[in-house]
Amino acid sequence: MNLSQMVEHWAKERAKNTALVYEGREISFRDLDKSINRVANGLKNLGIKKDDTVAVMLPNIPEFVYTFYACQKLGAVAVPFNTMYKGREISHILKDSGARAIVCLTNFVPLINEIKSELPELEHIITTGERTLTLADPDSTIFIQFVLLKNTFENLDDAYRKVGETITEGIRNLGIKGVWYRHRGSLRIGGKKLAGFYVSEVEEIYIINMLCFTSKFEPTDFFNVIWVPPEVKDKILEPLTSIEEELGRKPTDEELRNAITASIEKSFNVQLKQGEMTREEKFGYVKQRSLAFRAVKRSSESKKSVFSKVKGLFSKGKHSPVK
Repeated sequence: MNLSQMVEHWAKERAKNTALVYEGREISFRDLDKSINRVANGLKNLGIKKDDTVAVMLPNIPEFVYTFYACQKLGAVAVPFNTMYKGREISHILKDSGARAIVCLTNFVPLINEIKSELPELEHIITTGERTLTLADPDSTIFIQFVLLKNTFENLDDAYRKVGETITEGIRNLGIKGVWYRHRGSLRIGGKKLAGFYVSEVEEIYIINMLCFTSKFEPTDFFNVIWVPPEVKDKILEPLTSIEEELGRKPTDEELRNAITASIEKSFNVQLKQGEMTREEKFGYVKQRSLAFRAVKRSSESKKSVFSKVKGLFSKGKHSPVK
């Protein structure tokens, strides 16, 4: 009896018995088996087969167990590694193992995308959960939000690519020529992060939220008063830079907004307007605020890490046995 067969056995014999306990939540053998089958079916649909390698870059969460046992079910080889590893270490492991897929937390995707061009055998980046934290300071950072219709882009990946290139051009127009955008969500100068953005999909619109460092920002002070998981802290403490440090002066908020706005209007042939939110924009704002409120409330009540809803293979797809 192999590992996956053991879970199937106990799912039949003791379906309601507790198999895993995670942060006070009990997961039965029946639910464990369903989740394993869901992930295994998802991997199978992606073309993962016997003897293929699947890298697993996950902390101690239930999804790690689901992924590991799903690989056993398919006869694939699971290669777990430390979530604290950085680019060079990750690249070595993925190259050495010949991984066709990697399963990781959502906030690790930018790190993987930075080295993906070096990994011709890596076909799939599969994400689940999210441990991330956005730090801002009124004197050092600025938020810019704008809304574009979904039909402006082919898909979400296309939105990230075009928006990233457009914001990069806007910052270059301020006189910072060394800024570049290569992966989903971050703008950098050399190896230092200058700005970041994320795209939220709501009905027929994309809401783009951008955070830019306008002057020197030191995030370590936050960790004197809050606790975050090590793999999140490690990613937050990446080298940062700012417009003031690169340009020699700090632009006004209006100057930065105007530069970004002009670049967006030119690139997408649109006219951005300030004013009251439309029905769709209000819906998106309320939805995002509600999700954030629930996450913070859950964290404060139970003193647990904040997660977003589980994505991808872990929340969708069939959970029937893999054959």
